[in-house]
Amino acid sequence: MKIDNFKVEEWFNKYEHWAKYDLADTCVESLSVNELLALSGADVTDIFNRKLNYGAIHGSDRLKSAICSLYSAQKQENITVTHGAIGANQLVMLSLIEPNDKVISIVPTYQQHYSIPKSIGANVELFFLKEDENWLPNLDRLSEVVGGDTKIICMNNPNNPTGAVIPDDMLKKIVEIAQKSNAYILCDEVYRGLNHSGNPFSDSIADIYDKGVSTGSLSKTFSLAGLRLGWIAANADIIDNINRQREYNTISVGILDDYFASIAIENKDKIIKRNLDKIKFGKSILMDLANQEPRVQCI
Repeated sequence: MKIDNFKVEEWFNKYEHWAKYDLADTCVESLSVNELLALSGADVTDIFNRKLNYGAIHGSDRLKSAICSLYSAQKQENITVTHGAIGANQLVMLSLIEPNDKVISIVPTYQQHYSIPKSIGANVELFFLKEDENWLPNLDRLSEVVGGDTKIICMNNPNNPTGAVIPDDMLKKIVEIAQKSNAYILCDEVYRGLNHSGNPFSDSIADIYDKGVSTGSLSKTFSLAGLRLGWIAANADIIDNINRQREYNTISVGILDDYFASIAIENKDKIIKRNLDKIKFGKSILMDLANQEPRVQCI
């Protein structure tokens, strides 16, 4: 299978660890283990007696129960745990997309959402968001391109990289468009929980659409990219299908990752408050800089 070079990851690999000032980081400042434990107040003395075996294959009951708390209508059978959201997205596509399927990818987005379907042999059509439409999907245009032959719509919400959040009522209209074609919707929701105003958690596609597949992770909202842990939420039949593909790909995530992930999600309110405070502080600095007089005259 041939696949295009992953441009953004190549760029990060080249520069990220050597930069003095990293203004391109995609995560809120990462938590250390000590910071996570201080925020949560968790007693972790039991971890030192744990056998370092494979652990629960699809994720521990504790972790899957915690993940369910991020949704309004998901149960443990609707969840499978993955190697980050990057593993989750790939597993969804490998499970649902076949050669010659029509795939609508809403861009700009993470390159996975169009390069992987292309590598499978799908017919990928890019649907471009526009700045003068606030980087939100134009529903009339989307309705025109999503035809009866559309297999899946790939999107992310909140959007990466624009940060635009699809309002809940608009998300329901996108579902209506997909329903007319009986199409799946894969929604990468790694930034869900960091909405800057109102409820930090906008609606999840898995909660409002039977053929909606939500992917998430600890990297962005929870500042724990180093755990490399993500998940997929969808109806039980879709999860069973994905797990057949997953057996060849993952086996299980690390039991230490599973353990610390459970602690993090169980303390989501504390972590999200910490991260939103940091985001708002950073935004205030940028706004102050934007309002300053320029220091140099351009002629």
